[in-house]
Amino acid sequence: MQAGGRPGEYRNAAQRPADAAPALQVLDTPAALDAARWNALLARQPSPTPFMRHEYLLALHASGSAVPHTGWAPRFMLLWAGSELIAACPLYLKSHSFGEYVFDWAWANAHAEHGLPYYPKAVVAVPFTPVPGTRLLARDQAARASLIAAVRDWCADQRLSSLHLLFGDEADLAACEGAGLMRRSQVQFHWKNGAPPRSAAAPAALPPVGALAALGRPGGGSDAPVERPFADFDDFLAALTQDKRKKIRQERRRVAQAGVRFRWAAGNDITAEDWAFFYRCYRRTYLEHGNAPYLTPAFFAHMARHMADVWVLFTAEREGHPIATSLIAVGARPESARGSNDAYAGAVAYGRYWGALERVDCLHFELCYYAPLDWCIAHGVARFEGGAQGEHKMARALLPVATHSAHWLAHPGFADAVARFLARESLAVDGYLGQLGERSPFRRPDG
Repeated sequence: MQAGGRPGEYRNAAQRPADAAPALQVLDTPAALDAARWNALLARQPSPTPFMRHEYLLALHASGSAVPHTGWAPRFMLLWAGSELIAACPLYLKSHSFGEYVFDWAWANAHAEHGLPYYPKAVVAVPFTPVPGTRLLARDQAARASLIAAVRDWCADQRLSSLHLLFGDEADLAACEGAGLMRRSQVQFHWKNGAPPRSAAAPAALPPVGALAALGRPGGGSDAPVERPFADFDDFLAALTQDKRKKIRQERRRVAQAGVRFRWAAGNDITAEDWAFFYRCYRRTYLEHGNAPYLTPAFFAHMARHMADVWVLFTAEREGHPIATSLIAVGARPESARGSNDAYAGAVAYGRYWGALERVDCLHFELCYYAPLDWCIAHGVARFEGGAQGEHKMARALLPVATHSAHWLAHPGFADAVARFLARESLAVDGYLGQLGERSPFRRPDG
């Protein structure tokens, strides 16, 4: 699909004069993207994640998971300067607000109450993936700013109600704010491989208004340094307060006493049988909550064929039979860790999915937190991101981090109302983060 009605748009790179102003191209399928160019641009970003890889986005589409039929109509935005791709992002026209993890149902209801359509809306996001990171791929900040401005103008031309960029990094947010989008903040919980300095373990007071960035940056977890990486899981436990150590040991003991044992497999060592069992568990988790799973079996088959290197699967077994699984993703090892012999050293891991066919007390905590954290420590992984929501994660030493989105509403009256709402919500999030900071699971200097 070629975006229509705007001057300076060209069907392919050969048609674009070298001295032409940047031109926006719009494609309605990730299959039309140049995968090598997309991934090369992603690799240059400040906060790349595996979920922005072309293979991942293509799998969402080709598997029927994120397609118009499910309410995700793709419009991939590419900004060209002559024959050079200088910026790009995934955009979806949404007919609902499911699978986003940034909640705007009240905004949709308010539009409906005033007889105004809210859907379709535009979302710059990775479907079903609340993982902070770069969303606006760009060669530099100027190109990033040009891209979001062009996307905003395109949304206005299409008479869309709104544009939303979800879980962006600081470079994205700076570009968005320059284009008039409004920042919104919420809270996730991330674990870092190392105890925070004792002085940072428990803030003495609430942060000042607007100090969200000091508590965590998108795509990077908390900026607070760590004293040193943990040597092993016992070393990790030793850094926690006595009550947290005791609780974790009790929970792990209950699972072991139930006769449950664990194994893990990574990359191509995850067998077809492993993937099939994982999907049974994943599907059951959704059905138990009355929902159909977002992702189809074909999506995970695509992952096994084209992105196996990203995944680590943990399987719980009892009496030799699998009963539950969890799946985490691991990003690329940073350049600073290239000297390590471990392929995962310095990388970031992301907790993604889990499911169980049998109920065992505390099994969820073991498969989703303790086994992955044990694995992360053993492989030198720098950070484990626990996903959306879940204050209970603090008891497992995942600390609060602010994540951010950016929003543009076409209707001036609604834009003003949302701006006032976000100002109040920001104060509440500031206060919530401050309260959570006072409940650190790590020992104080005298503990």
